[in-house]
Amino acid sequence: MKLNQGEIAGTYQVIKVEVQKDLKRRLEVLGMTGGTVLEVMNKKSGGTMIVKIRGTRFALGKKITENVEVSAT
Repeated sequence: MKLNQGEIAGTYQVIKVEVQKDLKRRLEVLGMTGGTVLEVMNKKSGGTMIVKIRGTRFALGKKITENVEVSAT
């Protein structure tokens, strides 16, 4: 499933990130790599999500969350 389909307070494991090469590299530096566990903290109406990755909260836009494949843990 895609990250944008995740529920608030849900915990998910990242399977694959399918974004542009430079953006993918930036997300990897922030800790979003395959196998990483993240928690959805909040969802905004425009598609933006607040997620917690390795203890740090990030806001991810709709175009990113639509291209991150996750599985429920």
